[in-house]
Amino acid sequence: MPIILRKSFPLLAALAISALALSGCESRAGSVSAQPASIGRGEDVTLAVATDVHYLSGRLTDHGKAFDTYVYAGDGKQLNYSEELLDAFTEQMAEEHPNVLILSGDLTNNGELESHEDLAEKLQKVEQAGTRVYVIPGNHDLLNPWARSFKGEDQYKAASVTEEQFAEIYGAYGYDEAVSRDSSSLSYLVKPSDDLWLLMLDTSKYANNAKLGYPETGGELKAGTLKWVRDCGEQAEKAGARIIPVMHHNLTDHSDVVKEGFTLDNAGEVQEVFARYKMTPSLSGHIHIQNIASVENGGGKLTDIVTGAQSVSPNRYGLLTYDASAHELHYEARMTDVEGWAKKSGSTDENLLSFREYSRDFFAGFGYDMAFKRLIVDETYTSEEVEAMAQTMADVNVSYFAGTQQQDREAIMASEGYRLWAESGGNFTKNYVESIVGTEGAANNLSLTTEFSLPEK
Repeated sequence: MPIILRKSFPLLAALAISALALSGCESRAGSVSAQPASIGRGEDVTLAVATDVHYLSGRLTDHGKAFDTYVYAGDGKQLNYSEELLDAFTEQMAEEHPNVLILSGDLTNNGELESHEDLAEKLQKVEQAGTRVYVIPGNHDLLNPWARSFKGEDQYKAASVTEEQFAEIYGAYGYDEAVSRDSSSLSYLVKPSDDLWLLMLDTSKYANNAKLGYPETGGELKAGTLKWVRDCGEQAEKAGARIIPVMHHNLTDHSDVVKEGFTLDNAGEVQEVFARYKMTPSLSGHIHIQNIASVENGGGKLTDIVTGAQSVSPNRYGLLTYDASAHELHYEARMTDVEGWAKKSGSTDENLLSFREYSRDFFAGFGYDMAFKRLIVDETYTSEEVEAMAQTMADVNVSYFAGTQQQDREAIMASEGYRLWAESGGNFTKNYVESIVGTEGAANNLSLTTEFSLPEK
């Protein structure tokens, strides 16, 4: 029976070791692995991080009318090239072969079983090239009532996955290698190097999804999980290692106007624990923008790096390099080279061969259309003014999600559309535009170099 589906985001996205050594970390029976680290003490480490892949298996769509309607009524995710975008990304990772690839949640469009299965299969190429892959779920990935397939003019319910299925499907990508697993969630600890450990934290709330009829957007770390995090922090200190936490939800606010449902519900508690064990920087996603934000806690600074969504223009991923001799961690935002992949693959699809421009225009259209439809019914503005304001909204939205506000600020502020927004009555959209343009000299969201010294053993 065909069904009508509500979209999953409020339109922010359119606008917006060893078992013995870690005995202090509570573990599930059978979850502890003695697999040795491949990177020794004092050696450099490279880690790639991607988030919000939102992959939809090709088995779930015929790219017909129902699918097109769903895509173009959405929030700008590049679902119409989901297969190609993922293939380009996994090939790029296999060629660059960082030591580690992290996927920090929302692996799938809406938690479809087939999407999880096919994504896990595609990740084999990356591991076979010598990269360890670690994943965690996001709010879209588990027990999701919105899992759908598309055929002809109709949508159909599709199977989603349970916690147990998720850990089984992604066993080769973290769960089988975990040196400790939390008993309260799908969180786990891995040790890709003797110096640097990764705390892969499940922050999503999915237990009530079936009852609610939709996936919860907000996230938290449960009390039991926080106790487990403290235990792992103690063990890292004793071993002379530093922990990088990886989450789907954000440790602190990354937007002046969009916070609820994106920053952790219990962010203050989590910040206190992270500050105690110097677990910084943290890596997160969920909000789809490229942004780096810091917060003071316990006399120290915690930094949360949000990498832009892999599924949204400009299709970002991040590269972290741990420089052991300099005691530094460097982060750099990069883009998936779909165009290069398309050329090597012999594609004749002009959208793929000029994907950077196509993806930008595709995403910009969502912001433009939303602003235009809202403004055109307001007799305050002429049609030319409506078009100028809608174009500025498109430009602002693209800049925001790309993390290039400072580079684009001068041109946006010089536009007629920006002048009209600035002079309009106070409302969410005006505040959104002005908060994105921000102030001159704001933080760089595309790179970061930070001290990363190890605790004394």
